[in-house]
Amino acid sequence: MPFTVNDFFKKKQAGEKIAMITAYDFCSAAMAQEAGIDVLLVGDSLGMVVQGLENTLPVTMDEMIYHTKMVSRAAKGAFVIADMPYMSYQVSVEQAVANAGRFLKEVGAHAVKLEGGRESADKVKAIVAADIPVMAHIGLTPQSIHRMGGFKVQGKTGESARILMEDARILQDAGAFSIVLEAIPAALAAEITAAFSIPTIGIGAGPGCDGQVLVIHDVLGMFDRFVPKFVKRYADLKKDGVKALSEYRQEVEKGIFPSSENSF
Repeated sequence: MPFTVNDFFKKKQAGEKIAMITAYDFCSAAMAQEAGIDVLLVGDSLGMVVQGLENTLPVTMDEMIYHTKMVSRAAKGAFVIADMPYMSYQVSVEQAVANAGRFLKEVGAHAVKLEGGRESADKVKAIVAADIPVMAHIGLTPQSIHRMGGFKVQGKTGESARILMEDARILQDAGAFSIVLEAIPAALAAEITAAFSIPTIGIGAGPGCDGQVLVIHDVLGMFDRFVPKFVKRYADLKKDGVKALSEYRQEVEKGIFPSSENSF
């Protein structure tokens, strides 16, 4: 059965965890789908992981549409959420709704995700009013790195924790069906999770959230330019890949490949 927006609430109510993976192309999304992952997020983090940029800010709507299209083709039951990139929703409510609609209308996503607390609530409310499910995102919001002074844990003081708790309430009231909590203390994430009816998805927010999300390149050990503390590697595909490519190069140089088995 396809995973739907209602299943987020069913899992929370049943105390079952939601498994979410950030993927950027058909091949990786198909692997996650076959592994039984519930939710596929097409993150604007592709700017850093796929494009080699220093942050997510340069990623465009057209690039997000392109990658979401690939992931949606692989999703045979998983729920697909598309990240709204920087400046695709900040300018106006009308722009936010129009861009969000593109993800459902053009490429088959099931929902969108956008960053920000109370400052994004009017966009969340308007997008939801257009029958587009919205996942919110607070804590460390990568599109705000210049304001935050870098990739830093949020909610460490009493006042900042209070603001995050209020932001979660405002976003729930605006109609968000779920909320990502990124890089905040585990105790605060557990408190937010217990306080609200919408499911929380943690990334660097401890085990108390209703679900977890990691980037597939981190899970499989393909990306090592930097490895955040909250990442757990379940494989080392970069090491295996470099070894395989080295063997290929050597066989080509020695004339071993292609052999008769690889020729017509």
